[in-house]
Amino acid sequence: MGLREVVIHAWSWLNYKPVYSGHHADSPGMPNRRAFPEANAMWVPEEDQKRLAAYKLLAAYDQNQAFELAEAAGDQHAREKREFGDPSMFIDTVMSHVLGREQTIIVPGAETDAEQPTPEQAMAARIQEQLRDWAEDEQLPMRIQQCERKSVSLGDGVYRMAWDPGRMRPTVRVHDPGFYFPVLPEDGDAGDYPTRVHFAWELPADPRRGTKARLRRITYELDWIRPATASGVDSKGRAVRAPLPAPEPDPEQPDAEIPPPLTPGDLYYPATGAIARQYPWNDAPSYVTCYLTDATWVLEDIKGTPDVDSLPLESATFATRGDGEVLDHLDLLIDFVPIIHVPNTVPPAEEHWGQSSLAKVLQVFDELASSDTDSAKASATTGAPMIGLWGKAAGSSMDVHEVTPGLMLKLGEGGGLTALDTSRNLAELRAHIHDLEDRAAKIARLPAVALGTLDPSKAPSGYAMDVSLGPLDALIDSMRLAREHKYALLLKFAQRLFIAGQHPDWIGLTPQPAKLAFGSYKPTDKQGVLTLVSEGVDKGVLSLETGLKMLTEAGFPIDDAAEEIDRIQSRQFDKARALADATGDTSLVGAFLGVKVTEPDTPPAPQLPPTGGDQTPADGQQMPAQGSGGNTP
Repeated sequence: MGLREVVIHAWSWLNYKPVYSGHHADSPGMPNRRAFPEANAMWVPEEDQKRLAAYKLLAAYDQNQAFELAEAAGDQHAREKREFGDPSMFIDTVMSHVLGREQTIIVPGAETDAEQPTPEQAMAARIQEQLRDWAEDEQLPMRIQQCERKSVSLGDGVYRMAWDPGRMRPTVRVHDPGFYFPVLPEDGDAGDYPTRVHFAWELPADPRRGTKARLRRITYELDWIRPATASGVDSKGRAVRAPLPAPEPDPEQPDAEIPPPLTPGDLYYPATGAIARQYPWNDAPSYVTCYLTDATWVLEDIKGTPDVDSLPLESATFATRGDGEVLDHLDLLIDFVPIIHVPNTVPPAEEHWGQSSLAKVLQVFDELASSDTDSAKASATTGAPMIGLWGKAAGSSMDVHEVTPGLMLKLGEGGGLTALDTSRNLAELRAHIHDLEDRAAKIARLPAVALGTLDPSKAPSGYAMDVSLGPLDALIDSMRLAREHKYALLLKFAQRLFIAGQHPDWIGLTPQPAKLAFGSYKPTDKQGVLTLVSEGVDKGVLSLETGLKMLTEAGFPIDDAAEEIDRIQSRQFDKARALADATGDTSLVGAFLGVKVTEPDTPPAPQLPPTGGDQTPADGQQMPAQGSGGNTP
């Protein structure tokens, strides 16, 4: 007796779908070939087939096209199902909460109130300003939303960075994770950063242009630094990279070993044959660099069954960059792979991939679609009920098959009419739909206040609303934890690419740790926060800096906290007067108001009281006698 093997993996939560788990596929256990032809391509590794099929299935739910995949798997009634966009709404809600109201690049040490910041603080402030300007030029907030929507819906998002010599800045591009094929270690931690990454996709044939079906693969690989190469052609006429000729031997030392051709700045060690390079962001020389290869194959020329990592380069053609460099193991002069993979959730131990936010609620969405379909059918019979009619019309025969508004039927003796009432069924279905929606929200940890479905007139107190957001707080904290290091890595790569590209504004700068801070996602009572801050600052229990931070988090349009403090203090004349009375220091008052206080060059003449007969003592007071004491004038 054969027992079915049960395998639990990163996408086994989709095994309940016959179209995914291979119940009707040619190969048991593999995704359906009719529904997922891309996942079953010859060059796709077997361990990636379920991943690619899962991406397509999740994208179909996002686009209200899940019925098409079910139909491809043989479901003859799939097109009758209603899909009203619930998965897409969940995705947008989770994404907006993860990102918050704004995203801010922060370099620790840049925000300081010191009049003369230290060199470290000055460099941090300069790099923070440069990164923020770059983010605006590169439209980074838009790129982040593009990637985060893929990450939330599919479980994974991918950024690819490169130096653009024309724009003189690093560029950021978002890629579908279905094109992303990292080469993960078999005997190590799959969560480690991969040293070789492929982006691969098929290009369909175009009969009008006379092109055949092709496969394109872009590869980034960390490897030992090799001798310098240049663009050239091989015996087949293909554009390739060829080694440079060796340097001429030294006439004074004819027996000395001739070093290989080197990239300017590289160091050759004859004892080991290694080549080292000093990168500006490292303290010690490095022996590795990143190579870029952009190759294309004609599918019919690929012999055997190689996967994406073992395609033969002998039958490939290589792309040429705009500056004429052939992309065949082109040395990028950096010691990192400029690819950032953003998982939606913290991956399990020794895993690489994240999990979609739809994973745990997908079966509920299937139930919702079925209930919506039943509700649509019930509403049709409720709005246009089925009619039963018996008897004959007076004086004539009657054969009515359709009842229309305004139709009058005159029946003879013994005739009658009845209508089938399905309104009760419709009410029950609608109540069931609400139950399913509540179940999905509970599983996804999205309370009604987060989904925007809470009636404002029925809103509880602010404290009760904050307590109801507890599950969402834990969810967002975990998802932001999965992203924190990834965006710090993106900002680190941006700084290194600026320096490697020799941008004039980055000469002499040292890369600093930077992070992307996500704003608040909670609904806030702006009037309540404003009142709280006003009373706290006025009574001295809150500093002005803390109050402005609270206002910023509540959504008030405060761009620069330091500038806002200067504006506030420049109008507080009563506090300036109190400061002058307490200290007597006019320069301190000027610094408080943000103005320059000018003092007269000569002090004013003292105003002495009148003397002689003009001074009359008060009643009961005695005038001091002249010369009666040493202290008497």
